Amino acid sequence: MIELKGSEKLPVLIKKAHIRVNTGLSTLSQVLSWFAELYEPRIPTSVWIRCQLALAEGFTNAVRHAHQGKAPDLPVDIEVAVFTEYLEIKIWDSGDPFDLEQKIKDMSGQRDIYAPGGRGLQLINDIADSISYERMPDRRNCLSIVKNYSPSLNDQK
Repeated sequence: MIELKGSEKLPVLIKKAHIRVNTGLSTLSQVLSWFAELYEPRIPTSVWIRCQLALAEGFTNAVRHAHQGKAPDLPVDIEVAVFTEYLEIKIWDSGDPFDLEQKIKDMSGQRDIYAPGGRGLQLINDIADSISYERMPDRRNCLSIVKNYSPSLNDQK
């Protein structure tokens, strides 16, 4: 049992949704439309837009890197959970696993703002309050992106 002090409250799940799409950058618009439908007014717009960018980068990385050369019908699963004080995005891919922390360390000294790609993980890392990438028992990988937020003033009435 978790013991809370004073007026502390456990975050409450507001909504949770899942989508499965085929590998392909052409499905990014479908993913972003689905994500837009999950918007909650309690989440500040600036936070929501950054989460949308993190989702787009995570999905694009799954398609371009994890699923490179694989069947176009190989699914990418995405789950979004909106809590009272944070949002969690999970993206599952079927590629080879890699060491996320090491990759981010390796990239930190290589910022080429004119490069056509290669900044997705760094952007996700900059946006998120926490990220993880782990191999699951079903041999898929799960990228988890968590972004904390303070509810909008409209929600505090």
